[in-house]
Amino acid sequence: MARSIRIEYPGASYHVMARGNRREAIFVDDDDRRFFLRCLAEVCEKTGWRVHAWVLMDNHYHLFIETPEANLVEGMKWFQNTVTRRFNTRHREWGRLFGDRYKSVLVEAGQPAYHTTLWDYLHLNPCRAGLVDYAKGKGLLDYPWSSLAGGFALPPGKRPAWLASAEVFGMLGYPDTPAGRREMVEQLDERGRTEGKRSGIPEKVEGMDGRISDLKRGWYWGRQEFAERMLKVTDALKKTRRSRAYKRTPEVLEHGEVRAREILNKGLQRVGLAKADLGDLRASDPRKVEIAHEIWKETTVSQRWIADHLAMGNPANVSLSLHRRLEKVKGRKAIVKKCNNMHTDPKRQARVVRAIL
Repeated sequence: MARSIRIEYPGASYHVMARGNRREAIFVDDDDRRFFLRCLAEVCEKTGWRVHAWVLMDNHYHLFIETPEANLVEGMKWFQNTVTRRFNTRHREWGRLFGDRYKSVLVEAGQPAYHTTLWDYLHLNPCRAGLVDYAKGKGLLDYPWSSLAGGFALPPGKRPAWLASAEVFGMLGYPDTPAGRREMVEQLDERGRTEGKRSGIPEKVEGMDGRISDLKRGWYWGRQEFAERMLKVTDALKKTRRSRAYKRTPEVLEHGEVRAREILNKGLQRVGLAKADLGDLRASDPRKVEIAHEIWKETTVSQRWIADHLAMGNPANVSLSLHRRLEKVKGRKAIVKKCNNMHTDPKRQARVVRAIL
């Protein structure tokens, strides 16, 4: 069967879900979950994504994301490859971590009913899986691996920057205050207690459009008018993607090569280098490494692209240089923290840190 087209456009929203290969676990322990969220933070920084909800289960994950630019495919390619690579490195495994293609259901943005239903569905996943035992006085906040406990229930200053907090609270109708957040959690817990294994699953309506998702199957979540608009977008994409030039359009390259070239040019200007100078410098030159780090952090281009455009030899050199830079930064932070713990006088702290670094 032919694969369905990924519909991408600026401002699109998606319910994304992926399972482990052969439905096996994708998280061995909590450190794996922390690494996953770290990758999510990185891909959001690279692509500009805004996350409206997330939940991590043992053998699958759910994301509710908004893509201000048309870059779902490029971002997911980097994201799942990076999660897989880091998982395999940590556990000395190899091969695929995820099963078939990730599932992406288009969500009609700006419709409170659909937004709220999907948001509830994701956060009530632990209830459906029997991971929240209300009989023992537990609640959804006792399951730490969702954007409820790990984001929306927290004060604003403790949330990830990529969490679409303002948009979500506005859509749900709760004030972002201690009382409003408490009411939000209580309402969800009440659904979990009363609905049990059916928590958050929307009721099927007779005569419902068969293409609409029931949050398990289907390709869109929204009104039928939304589906008709998306079908027109699909027809246009089918025609456009026959041309290889499609993959080189500015829309597709945004936060990719276009953004990488901007960072490269500004970085060279900042350190006083010209492109012609790069070949005369060693691959590990600190100025090159800093520009490479910025490109890798903020875009989805490959390390091959960075190696070619910064004259760093090959992707392995780029990877090694970035790793050494990261270790150096970690070492400096550890020294500063140690000095801060040793000395209470700020001026003395600063002198000691400067002396060591």
